[in-house]
This record gives sequence, structure tokens and C-alpha cells, in this order.
Amino acid sequence: MAWYRLLLTNGDEDQMIGTVTRGINNIYSVASEEGDFLCRIKGKVLKTREPEYNPLAVGDRVEFTLTSDKEGLITKRLERRNCFQRWNPKGCANQTLVANVDLVLAVCSVESPPFRPRFIDRVIACSRNVDVAIVINKSDILYTEDELQRIELYRSLGYQAFSVSALTGENLEYLRARIKGLTVAMVGQSGVGKSTLINALIPSEESQKTGDICKKYNRGRHTTTHSTMIEGDGFRLIDTP
Repeated sequence: MAWYRLLLTNGDEDQMIGTVTRGINNIYSVASEEGDFLCRIKGKVLKTREPEYNPLAVGDRVEFTLTSDKEGLITKRLERRNCFQRWNPKGCANQTLVANVDLVLAVCSVESPPFRPRFIDRVIACSRNVDVAIVINKSDILYTEDELQRIELYRSLGYQAFSVSALTGENLEYLRARIKGLTVAMVGQSGVGKSTLINALIPSEESQKTGDICKKYNRGRHTTTHSTMIEGDGFRLIDTP
């Protein structure tokens, strides 16, 4: 897929453009036409228009220069089309989880954990200039009347909402068709089956780990600790923590 490109030589340095696919401890995986590179930020600081907890997010397009065959220095973050942000109380600033996506999927479940409309409301509020669709996993479990009414309310407000089951495979083909050709961020609370759903959509992605449900709090344990871009069959998924 042509979702990155190479810049022409700029002065004495070969400036390249790539897409951030993962970032841990200020080391970023960047994909370009020339391959994948491990990059650090040049000078450890990037100029941004507003204060942020993190200077880069998965999906950001960046300029970088090579320092070796497989390593480089990021010199600039290109302008974002959109982003998904949430407040980070530790840093007292917004934290961007993903950038430059076509769709945010708010994944929730009917039971274990129960359907939580306030989570969906937060996802909508945190999505800046990007469409949001609601995916209700574990559709093999029956809905309550209150849940059905709330789902219809979201639909009446213009948000697409549909049920899937990673367990039975219900509506997975519909979901694949919906995200085909798109870069999609998947956001979900612990225990809703987000990792299981990603495994169903991209079976070869063996790095996903399914967390156990914590009975005491009726929640699962988050098994995703960093946002990661995963290449699917005709689409790209960004799994978020």
C-alpha cells in the first residue's frame, strides 16, 4: 500500500517521510518505502502547536534522516489530519494515542464488562475531526431493553452502531467490509474482547494476548500497553491501550 513515500534529497541530507507504527520509550518504529526503521527524535524535542504529553503518536507522518542502515533521527512531525486524544493527569496535558486515521471504532460489550454508554461518550468527545463507529462485541449475549434504547439513540445522532461476535464470527465479514481501505483505530475498555476481535480480523497477528476478566471489578486486564499499527488484508488497524 502506498501510505508512505520518499522525499527528494534536501541539501546534503536525504530527508525521508515515513509513518510511525509503534513507539516505546522514545524509540519509534517508522515505516517508509525503503523499509522499517528504528528512530529517535533529534534533540529529543519536536516543535508542536500546543503542549502535549507525547510528541508523537502512531499514525503520525514524520520526516527523518538515516544514521545507519536501519536507524534514523526524526526531525519533524508533519501536520495531522486528525487525532484521538485523552487527558493525561500525570503530565497535565493531552496525550495523543493515534493520528491520521479514517475511523475510530469504539468497542464495547453487552456483558462482562457491562455496556457502558459513558465510555462511548468519552470516545466521541476525544475524537478530533474523525468519524466514530460503535462496535458491540459479544453479540451472542442478549441485550436488555435499556441497552437497545441507548444504541438506537446513538444511531439517531448519526453514529453507526452494529453488533459482532468474535466468538461466533457473527458480522465479522460486515466489519471487514466496513474498514476495507481504511486506517482504523480500535479503542475499548478492558475485557470487551478487543484483542480477541483483532485476532479474528487478522488471524496471523499472534502477538495479541487475551486478558482474563477480573471478577472482582467485572473488568478485564488491559493487555495492550502501547498503540501499535497492524497491517490487515486491505486495511490497517491501530490497537490502542
